[in-house]
Amino acid sequence: MSEPVNLRILDREFLVSCDPGERDGLQGAANLLDQRLREARNGNRMASLDRLAIMVALNLAHELLQAQSGAGQRDVELKRALGELNRKIDGLLDAQILR
Repeated sequence: MSEPVNLRILDREFLVSCDPGERDGLQGAANLLDQRLREARNGNRMASLDRLAIMVALNLAHELLQAQSGAGQRDVELKRALGELNRKIDGLLDAQILR
């Protein structure tokens, strides 16, 4: 069952519903967003809040896509390495059986 969570981002309060098991993750996401928005605001005091939010959202989306791409590449390398290990183990087992 969803429960309300009070989040504070750029000194503004937001009440958001989430499952109890997701509360910490949501709070962590809000903290990250708040931090990034503050950094962007400090770098450009003249930018509107909408513009800052879009810039931060684009940066976070870009980082997410890079992380997903990197994870995919790691999965490919891991599967290759595991396949190679399986072939070596099979070879060793076959050698033991032939003795």
